[in-house]
Amino acid sequence: MSSELLAPLDLAFWHLESPEHPMHLGALAVFGPGPGPKEVMDLLAERAAAIPRLRMCVRPVLLPLGGAAWSEDKRFDVRRHVRHAALPDGDFAAAANGLAGELMERPLERGCPPWEMYVLTGRPGDPFAVLVKLHHALADGMRAVAIGAGIFDQIAGGRGAGGGPVRPVPPRSRVPGPGKFAGFARERIEELGRAVGIGASVMRASRIDLWAGSALAASSSGTRRLATAVLDQHDVLRVRREAGGTANDVLLAVVAGGLRRWMLERGERLPGADPRALVPVSRRRPGSLPGSGNKLSAYLLGLPVSEPDPWRRLARVRAAMDRNKAAGPARGAGAVAVLADRLPPLAHRVGAQLAGNAARMLFDVLVTSVPLPRSTLSLGGCPLRELYPLAPLAHGQSLAVALSAHGGRVHVGLVADGRAVPDAGRLAQCFSDELAELLKVTGERSRTGVDALK
Repeated sequence: MSSELLAPLDLAFWHLESPEHPMHLGALAVFGPGPGPKEVMDLLAERAAAIPRLRMCVRPVLLPLGGAAWSEDKRFDVRRHVRHAALPDGDFAAAANGLAGELMERPLERGCPPWEMYVLTGRPGDPFAVLVKLHHALADGMRAVAIGAGIFDQIAGGRGAGGGPVRPVPPRSRVPGPGKFAGFARERIEELGRAVGIGASVMRASRIDLWAGSALAASSSGTRRLATAVLDQHDVLRVRREAGGTANDVLLAVVAGGLRRWMLERGERLPGADPRALVPVSRRRPGSLPGSGNKLSAYLLGLPVSEPDPWRRLARVRAAMDRNKAAGPARGAGAVAVLADRLPPLAHRVGAQLAGNAARMLFDVLVTSVPLPRSTLSLGGCPLRELYPLAPLAHGQSLAVALSAHGGRVHVGLVADGRAVPDAGRLAQCFSDELAELLKVTGERSRTGVDALK
């Protein structure tokens, strides 16, 4: 039977999971009205079963100590993973978000392939939605897109499902030949030096909770609330053209401004220290195949919620991201994923709880951008209308923000602790309000002939 050892970072995500903090990624895809739930489920089951990676489950191994491997599930039944849920009458979007939040609370079953798909349907003539859950050990954001894209008409027909056959990983000798010993030793010393440098950066960046009393620092309830927003991508690009930088800089500034609006509306006092966002960065080479497992690093970014001027907030975000990019994704405290990739399997099994509890000391909110195919997508001939990426909540975190651009719009998916952030829907609206304000300021600067960010 084919098997593949979990890479260290995949193993870290596997062991970080707890009942209150399931470690699965998600996506809520909304399609135009179409066939009934049985037809959609049959189509999903057929296409999911054709993706080899979705037939793999995690099994412990004797060596290396603490390790695990992906092995094909001999009892695989795709119908255990594809399910139907009927929504109550009323507003489809609100009902879909509510039920999807409840479903995101539930950890995936660990004894079988760690993924699920739910077909969410309302009244006849309503749209329908598909909620996809993939364990983070199975995929990072780009890999999840490659796997999940296999359900779409345009990709399933071309065998672009992003889950080719799993080949056994041949054992590699840890003892180099005499002629390669010097090079091997030099590489190990350099790796150790990088790991020590990242570890030192993490220690310096760690802080005692400065956000006590804020919703972002509330203790976990194990519940989940999902909220969504849609931003006009053309508005984002218009601001970028005026300000310079990247579209992602603009979106990060929108998140910062939205958080500020939301806190002030709630009557929260803005703290002296701005919240820190962990911004994941892919370590995959541009143009390379998605491959298996996680290849991630991250940047740490202070979200300038204390700055009242939206244009200056954007300037501060852009300057901070420029510094992050100059340092590179493999350095600094945000590169904790790189550090995790340097640790042996036993360290992840033994130290998972300690590492999970340390996340609160390093960052306050996760903000991630997920790239999507640019082509028109459909399922069973029904056009994709919206696709909201959903990120997991780390230990000690109350909010994760995920964004994806498709079809001229940026879809924002918020996953929040249901008790700490019961008004996640209002926060989502604050993001839309913030982009409108930033666009207004951009227009005023353009009319007065003011130069780019100052």
